[in-house]
Amino acid sequence: MNKRPRTIFRSIDGIVLLDKPQGLSSNQALQRVRHIFRAEKAGHTGSLDPLATGLLPICLGEATKIAGVLLGKNKAYETVAKLGVTTDTDDADGQVLVERVVPELAPEKVRALLQGFIGKIQQRPPIYSALKQGGEPMYAKARRGEIIEMPLREVNVDSIDILDIGKDEISLRIVCGSGTYIRSIVRDLGELLGCGAHVKVLRRLWVAPFQQSEMHTLEELQAIAELGEDGLLPLVLPIEAGLSGWPEVYLDESQIRRFGQGQRLVIPDSGILGDVNVCDQSGRSLGLASLDQHGVLQAKRLFRWAALS
Repeated sequence: MNKRPRTIFRSIDGIVLLDKPQGLSSNQALQRVRHIFRAEKAGHTGSLDPLATGLLPICLGEATKIAGVLLGKNKAYETVAKLGVTTDTDDADGQVLVERVVPELAPEKVRALLQGFIGKIQQRPPIYSALKQGGEPMYAKARRGEIIEMPLREVNVDSIDILDIGKDEISLRIVCGSGTYIRSIVRDLGELLGCGAHVKVLRRLWVAPFQQSEMHTLEELQAIAELGEDGLLPLVLPIEAGLSGWPEVYLDESQIRRFGQGQRLVIPDSGILGDVNVCDQSGRSLGLASLDQHGVLQAKRLFRWAALS
């Protein structure tokens, strides 16, 4: 019996924009990308349910240090709500709990109900979620049949657009902040309509700041890798792409050496307060730092090359 050759991993830094397929967990998709690129380190920037498809930014190498930054960014989704059927997971992967008759759907009524989901709202996450209680994911408790009362959480929804209304389905485009569950919006809309609902289709369109960026499928990445690994490198976005929109502070060579050693620096008259992207004169990011009201720059996360400068 032939054993699969052991993967020899390499140092590679940057961000790959994966078009996650349906049926894979985010971690399974992450591991596939990591092995295709043979990356020593990899992490993703927020889970997509196995049912969901679409953008899953994969951070390789030093880019894993900004995964938390991307996790908190706005996201956009398209979803199809299946009315008249509720499930235990609030999506099509779950067990059917109740079936009810779907009323006639007046667009004006649906639009009015959706207005209540826009802005800062209190949302109850699905019991089958990756949120943790006592260090354990809620979905693990739910699978054991434990009775779970999910606490309300404040989330922000920027907009909800109706794409289509059918006899028993509603298609929506939703732009929202981090931590928002589309399954909860669909579930709660179904209850307001008096018939229940679950997510039939869910696709993530973008994660800020990658609103206009091209995604790549696993099949595409694998095919390129088989022709030669060098062909994969143009698909790796630089770390700076994930920090688009961050205020930037530029250092000279003397300051870079001190910054790389973790020393505090004084940056007078910058006009910036809070978190910043610290760069060399060429614009390459050296790490993340905070700048206080006195102009003191304190490193928070340094990239490997900052310490080598």
